[in-house]
Amino acid sequence: MRLRRSGHDIDFVDFVERRSAAIFRTAYVLTGDAHTAEDLLQEALEKACRHWRRVCRTDAPEAYVRRIVVNLANDRWRRLSRAGRHWPVSVAEGHADPSDAYRSVELRDELVQALHALPMGMRTVVVLHYLHDLADQEIAQMLGISAGAVRSQLARGLAKLRSALPREEETPVPVTSCERAR
Repeated sequence: MRLRRSGHDIDFVDFVERRSAAIFRTAYVLTGDAHTAEDLLQEALEKACRHWRRVCRTDAPEAYVRRIVVNLANDRWRRLSRAGRHWPVSVAEGHADPSDAYRSVELRDELVQALHALPMGMRTVVVLHYLHDLADQEIAQMLGISAGAVRSQLARGLAKLRSALPREEETPVPVTSCERAR
């Protein structure tokens, strides 16, 4: 499906090839599960494809599809919550040596786990703000809430993340002989 807009072709297939990885990352951070994220991405792209003439006329087709992903993730979370279930989240086994080069992978996993402990609305605000660098007003408009509610959710979400994430142990600074003499 190819359409003309301001002298540029906007092709759904090109859009998917160029932007689906970024949209997948959003879905993954919201869900914490690659298979669920793939399902959300496919469902969002299918909805966008059905209405591509309207979607490609928007100023930001990616933002439009991202909003579909956020809405689908929220809907799925509500359905699972009502059923008393939660999305699966991978769990890191133990902690590696801090000098281990793969520690960043474990820290990322811990961050995703901590994100998933947040309520869905709070998690969505944190993800949109930090992963997509959206301003409070943009997030408020996307989610249909006030900018003040966005700032409140963001502050509370960060506080919960800080308390949930383990602090790296600080390495002691060696005391020099000059400092001991004081």
